[in-house]
Amino acid sequence: MTAAPVSAAQAIGEYLQSPDDLVKVSAFRKKLEKEKASIDARLKNGVKEQLQATRAGLKRLLSTRDYVQAIKDEMIIVEKECEDPQIRVATFDQISRVSIVHRNFESTEEMVNNLLDMAAKLSDLERMLAADSQDILGPAPNLLVIHFQLNQLERFRNQTMHQAKKASESSRATLARWFERLNNVITAFDEYIIELARNILNLVRAGHPEVVVRLIKIAEVEGREDEKAVALRFVKKAAKLDAALKFKSMQANSRVLKHYRSKVIKAIAESIKVKFEEAYARDLEQPVAFLASLTWIYQDIIRIEEDVVPCFPPEYDIYSHYIREYHKSLNNVLKQISASKPEASVLLTLFDWIKEYRQNMKELSVPSEYLEPPLLEGKEQALIDDYLHVIIQKLDEWSQNLMKTEISEFTKREDPPELDSEGMYGTQGAVILFQMVNQQVDLATESGQGAILARVISEVNRVMRGIQERWVKVIEGEYKKQIEKPEEVSGGLVEYCIALANDQIKSADYTEALLARIEPLVSEKYRVTINERLNDAIDGYLDVAKKCMQTLIDIIFNDLKPATKVLFQQPWYDGVMTQIVETMRDYMADYQSYLNPSLLELLVDDLLDNFLVTYLNALANCPKLRMPAAAERMKQDISEVFPFFSTLKPAKEIQPQFEVVEMVLSLLEASKDMVFLSYWSFAKVHGPNIAFVDGLMKARGDFDRSAVSDVMDSVKRKVKDEGLKDPPEPTLMKKVAVQNAFSRFLRT
Repeated sequence: MTAAPVSAAQAIGEYLQSPDDLVKVSAFRKKLEKEKASIDARLKNGVKEQLQATRAGLKRLLSTRDYVQAIKDEMIIVEKECEDPQIRVATFDQISRVSIVHRNFESTEEMVNNLLDMAAKLSDLERMLAADSQDILGPAPNLLVIHFQLNQLERFRNQTMHQAKKASESSRATLARWFERLNNVITAFDEYIIELARNILNLVRAGHPEVVVRLIKIAEVEGREDEKAVALRFVKKAAKLDAALKFKSMQANSRVLKHYRSKVIKAIAESIKVKFEEAYARDLEQPVAFLASLTWIYQDIIRIEEDVVPCFPPEYDIYSHYIREYHKSLNNVLKQISASKPEASVLLTLFDWIKEYRQNMKELSVPSEYLEPPLLEGKEQALIDDYLHVIIQKLDEWSQNLMKTEISEFTKREDPPELDSEGMYGTQGAVILFQMVNQQVDLATESGQGAILARVISEVNRVMRGIQERWVKVIEGEYKKQIEKPEEVSGGLVEYCIALANDQIKSADYTEALLARIEPLVSEKYRVTINERLNDAIDGYLDVAKKCMQTLIDIIFNDLKPATKVLFQQPWYDGVMTQIVETMRDYMADYQSYLNPSLLELLVDDLLDNFLVTYLNALANCPKLRMPAAAERMKQDISEVFPFFSTLKPAKEIQPQFEVVEMVLSLLEASKDMVFLSYWSFAKVHGPNIAFVDGLMKARGDFDRSAVSDVMDSVKRKVKDEGLKDPPEPTLMKKVAVQNAFSRFLRT
């Protein structure tokens, strides 16, 4: 910033800081007057010098204007005299005609001599061209000589044919025949030049960079000749030409433009394209092998930078051209691979290779702008989507084919199920499914990306849940047919349900092993998702296994319907429990032999629960009980059933489940006054169950209505006073369904 201007008062103030400074005023005034006089003198001299310089400049400007006008006038005179030389030279017309005739004689003589010598020259050129062409990667010693001589012959041909445009057709045809051999040699040389351009990198590798230099030198020479011809053609259109320029214009019009530079650049691009296409064709059926072999790309780039670039002028920017063409050709091949619907492993390999390619090019210091557009248009993430699509497609296809076979065997049941190494029923379905699953999971694991693995596991879960749902429907359908039309269905449903249940446990174990294997391979972010999906699949397998076991139990009780229907009816007093126990014993013999031990243990618990619920349901809904015969019959039933279940499970473990029957029996045996005590023991464990107790009391043949009323009043009062509620965990009594009085009446 410039300093603020100082006023006169401020300047004086700097000198007059105290009263004593007033003595110095006269001295200070003289000092200022001297400074002013000095400044005025300098300003006067400066103004004088500037005026003198300005005056001299104006004089020069005026004299220059006079000179320019004089030159202009002289140029006008020269132009007029040039337009019509006859004004100055009376014999100019004769001189001009003689000059033209002389030039035509010289031209004709030269043309005849060239035509006579052309055959011998062409023979030499053909011999040299054939020698160099035999080894395209050789030293090409004759390249420049061939070009020079051929260029002279070609110029001669162009001028001759241009001059012959006004000649007769037969003359032009004769000349064309004379130059036919030359045309063939020129064509062969052009092809040789293009072939050299296609092999620039190979020439450098063969130790002949000088050939590349010669090639580019020829392209430069021809390029300059092309530029001159084009420039003269434009000049001819723009202005009138004198005789010399007309002759040069004739040469320009006769020249055939070569465009060698653009042809060389194009040949380089074509050679790179062919190189990639041939490499891909060699491994067309093995894309992974093709990708693995592409290390030559980086070797080529290093060689180009070190040995090819020095052979070219800077304006060619040949390094950029090579890199862009390599990238472009590579991109085209990768698009072909992507569009060929490759296997999932190929897609993952391609995805990883593209990442490695970017890193390698970065390490080679290749500018990013040379690698545009990105490989696969920057949509390599779509490879993952394609990979997942293939996984989904394969899993769906394989699982559908597998389920088609498995369901067909399950529904037809033509042969008994296979036995595994432990003597248990089973099928190959679980093994085959998890072979497919592990194969796809291994591929996803190789990608090293937790996101991919998590998405694959999600798809695996979807397939597994779909299979599980289909099995549940098949089981339900087959059981329904067995119940409704037993004569139309194949036997063996029990055996196949056992085999299916065993398979579900195997599948759950396989899934758990899969989870343990891949969980440590991913971060916490994806571990949660994988854990949830696979645990969900495990739960699904256990649900199907439970469905199989429930079906096995339903089959037993479907056979027991004739016996269970008469429980607590008149035939029951004669004894039906033996039939029930023996039926269950027969079924359990098969279950114990071929069912997975862990499932067998659950099956025994469920069978016991189902039996007790069936028994108590029959009791809760019976119309009348003959007392005390009913209590005695129940004791006999328990004495038959308990030993049977003791063969399936230790007695001390099943005793708690039988306690509910003993409590109910106590309610039946208790007198009117003692029922309350038996009920209290029952209610503390199983809750109030007012409807059940009321029905039981009404069914007792030894109680009249008033007794039942008194008993129930005391029960309800106690429930209210003690605030009795259902236990936190439902007991077996929760499954007992008490019918209304009208329904029980209909059973009588």
